[in-house]
Amino acid sequence: MQSSRQTKTLSDTEKLLVLVVDDSKLQRSILRVQLKKWGYQVAEVESGKEAVAFCEKTPPDLVISDWMMPEMDGIEFCKRFKAMRNEKFGYFILLTSKSETVEIAQGLDNGADDFLTKPVSSAELRARLVAGERILEMERELKRKNHLINTTLDELKALYTTIDNDLIEAKQLQQSLVRERFRDFERARISLLLQSSGHVGGDLVGFFPINDDEVGLFAIDVSGHGISSALMTARLAGYMSSASKDQNIAIEKTASNEYVPIAPAKVIASLNNLVLREMTTEHYFTLVYAVANLATGRVWMSQAGHPHPLLQRANGRIETLGGGGLPVGLLPDAEYDEFEATLNSGDRLLLFSDGISECMDQDGELFDDEGVASFLTDWRDKGGQDLLDSLIFTLDRFAGGEDFSDDVSAILWEHKG
Repeated sequence: MQSSRQTKTLSDTEKLLVLVVDDSKLQRSILRVQLKKWGYQVAEVESGKEAVAFCEKTPPDLVISDWMMPEMDGIEFCKRFKAMRNEKFGYFILLTSKSETVEIAQGLDNGADDFLTKPVSSAELRARLVAGERILEMERELKRKNHLINTTLDELKALYTTIDNDLIEAKQLQQSLVRERFRDFERARISLLLQSSGHVGGDLVGFFPINDDEVGLFAIDVSGHGISSALMTARLAGYMSSASKDQNIAIEKTASNEYVPIAPAKVIASLNNLVLREMTTEHYFTLVYAVANLATGRVWMSQAGHPHPLLQRANGRIETLGGGGLPVGLLPDAEYDEFEATLNSGDRLLLFSDGISECMDQDGELFDDEGVASFLTDWRDKGGQDLLDSLIFTLDRFAGGEDFSDDVSAILWEHKG
């Protein structure tokens, strides 16, 4: 016969505890001798009640129990044993002289893991014990892995909470890039909308006064979503900042110390070269940049792949502006076209991201440019932030209450004359 060191499947340093339950002292002695020879720790009791009391204090690894015992038989003890809330699994072998299929099924139904028929064969007992050890090892390995998984999940939850908190703060910082959502210039007024689809997004809208008569407007949509897109919008915001005219790439200072706008097409071309030269990124972005003149109502624009601006006249008629253009950050030395429109009293210009025109309903239909134009017609009596709030309401209703799949941003420029 092989030694226990050769046949045990669990650690050689780990002696398994086997509880022998039998009202026959002779049967217990025979089993005890064999089990100790094979390297097990052995405990023995003579009744089911004693076995229950023992297991409540010292849960065994394996149990060998007789079926027929006074007061509490092996079936009842097995039910009690399996119902105990022990941290570790115990393998239960039922000894019986019964060999009927119905009786064996009864034992299995009550939790027995294996059977041995009396008189017990030493070789068969050893084989059943080795099989039990394999089950115990698998169960303990599963517990170790579950513990590792739970520990990892706890760590991931803590990490996610940290990231989530950071993203919430990042969203607040990104929203702070749009310092003013509304400004009245007396002869015109501007309203801004910026709503990211996640914590942070790739859209950015803004404006900056150039001089007493001219204001720069920009609407940007960086490709992709998330942190990298948001970081790029922050970088771009620095290029077109209202905080320092001397560092704004869309403004130049004349010899007489006056600030004047740089041509919109030239501004976009400069941004294109800056992105390709200074940013190591696969992101590109679409853009509309415009210079609005408060005195004359002229709006001087260039478009780089952004949705076409919509001009709504005071009488409600809508004009689509621009020729499209190539997104920024794709090709070096790209050239961009310019176009312009003159706004009269009561006219308004809407610059918007594709998160609005490509908003999707539950049937997969897009809101599209026609939807934006219809919205302007339906809500022509509203203006300013009220109009942009109504736009969000309209999009939300169109999407069936689902979260927007893309960032939503817009600039509303209203000329009062």
